Formats: sequence, structure tokens, C-alpha cells
Amino acid sequence: MKKHLAVVSLMIFCLQAQTQTVKMLTSGTKTSMRGLSVVDDKTVWVSGSNGMVGLSVDSGNTWKWMTVKGFEKTEFRDIEAFDEKTAIIMAIDSPAYLLKTVDAGENWKIIFEDHTKGMFLDAMEFWNEQSGIVIGDPIDGKFFIARTFNEGKGWRTVPEANRPVADSGEACFASSGTNVRKLNKTEAIFISGGRSSNLFIRDKKINIPVIQGTESTGANSIAVKNNKMMMIVGGDFNTKDATEKNCVYTTNGGLSWNYPEIPPHGYRSCVEWIGKSTWITCGLNGTDITNDNGKTFSWISKDGYHVCRKAKKGKAVFFAGGGGRIGKLSL
Repeated sequence: MKKHLAVVSLMIFCLQAQTQTVKMLTSGTKTSMRGLSVVDDKTVWVSGSNGMVGLSVDSGNTWKWMTVKGFEKTEFRDIEAFDEKTAIIMAIDSPAYLLKTVDAGENWKIIFEDHTKGMFLDAMEFWNEQSGIVIGDPIDGKFFIARTFNEGKGWRTVPEANRPVADSGEACFASSGTNVRKLNKTEAIFISGGRSSNLFIRDKKINIPVIQGTESTGANSIAVKNNKMMMIVGGDFNTKDATEKNCVYTTNGGLSWNYPEIPPHGYRSCVEWIGKSTWITCGLNGTDITNDNGKTFSWISKDGYHVCRKAKKGKAVFFAGGGGRIGKLSL
């Protein structure tokens, strides 16, 4: 009887996966997009290389493309949008910038600027329009962190004495803007990669059992379902098809970790919880989905994407990647 139920459950899972695909909405622009923010089912912002930002207000059917003046050669690796007019973009390299628009990208104002040698921003996260956090690679052995409490108008850099200490060769990947996430209404957590890969939660530093040890390995993205249930993906971006230790999940806040029985089918740069027991993850060789909280993954698309995000207010799930590719999950 138990064997029969297991077979039935597997059949249901396979049928669900077969109905879930990623529809390509647009491609062909000369930009690699790693920033993606989905406000609601209609409003989507993307950002990428060559100073490019895109906005759709009709569920991705049409797009307004803009190049930020004065930043034509800049990589905007992350974006946080609040409505169809308001968004913040993150320029990664030294000097590091954050810029904000309140008129749908017609004009951009610099709201953060840092010329410190070695400055490299990796990701942003906002609890709401007022409160946010940005993290960056280690400077003098400690991760850079800054906070805003006034809609990004001003940023407070966390004092060096209070910044998390990095191991030798440890950093963050600016691959999808999702290696920092809100844990609850006031706290954020972040992950690292490289020669050492860790989860930083409150004052704890927890080693993540993903593949690590070289500059191209480690954790790339974390998604949070609740204080206890989290999922982390990564791998080695130099071997896009490798599945060894590319995904782990915890059901007890990081006290212990589990590997999927069927892992994602390659290196993955982003993971997103999209509701109930369903999570989506994407990378250079495609997209996987799990409907059982990470136990088994199904490869639903072989189009490469860097980032996937669910609507903050809605159910739509969008993707963005190299070559101007933008996709949408079809259920």
C-alpha cells in the first residue's frame, strides 16, 4: 500500500511539473540582466549591464528600455521597485552607487556613493519602501553593510567593529541580488561563497554544506519561507551542468541541512519560494521547480536565466538573464 501511494505521489508530481513551463517574453538586447523586481502581476522592473533598465506595466507584454545617463558602461546588478514610478538600482563596482527614480526612469538621482578602494556591492533587500539594506564584499576582512530608514535618501554604514568577519577567499556573488533576504520584519540574513560559504544570521556564522573551496564555487542565492524553512542554491559557475552539492535546505533555521533526492540540474544563481511547498530556481542551463519543499526538482526549461522573482503583491513569477532574456512562469 505504501509503495502504491509513493508511486501515485510521484505521478502527481511529474504531472504538475509538466504543466509548469517558462515562456520567453523578450530577448535580443545587448544587456545581461541580473536585477529583477516584480511589484505586482503587471509591474516589472529589470536592470543590467551597459547602464540598462527596463520597465513593463502590462505583465511583460511590452517594455520601456532606458539607459541611465552618465552610467552607460555601468552594471546594475540589483534593482528594488515599489511601484510603476519608483525604483532603486545598484551599481556594483568601485565607485559604488545607488540611484533612485520617482518618475518611471525619466530621471535618476544618486542616493549613495562610495569611492573606497575595493568597494563592490552585491545585493539589496527592502522590508518596505522606508527600510532597506545593502551588502558588499569584504573590505579589510569584513563584509560591507549599510542601512536606510528613509526610503533610500540616506544610508548609514555599519561600523567596522560590528561588521561580520570574512574567511580568507570568502566573498559574495553579485549574481541575482538574492544573497541577502529579510528573515522577519526587522532582521536580514545573507550568504557568502568562494573558498568558504557561510550563512550569517543574527550574530551567528553557519557553514553551508554546498560545494566550496575555489573562487567560482559556493552559495549564490537564499530564499526564505519562514524563520525555520530556507533554501540555498549555488554550485560552480564554471561548470554549469554540475549538480554536486548545488542545493541545500533547512527546516530548523540552519541547525541542520538536507540535500534534495533529485537536485536542480546544474549551477543555480537564484532561488525563490513562490508559495506553499513550491520553489523555483534558475541558472545558466535552465530552470528547475520543486513542489515538495526541495526533496525533488524537475527541469522545466533549458533557457538560461540569472534571476527569478515572484510578485510582491500577486502570483506572477518572472525571469531575467543574458542577451536581454525575460521569461514568465506559466502554470
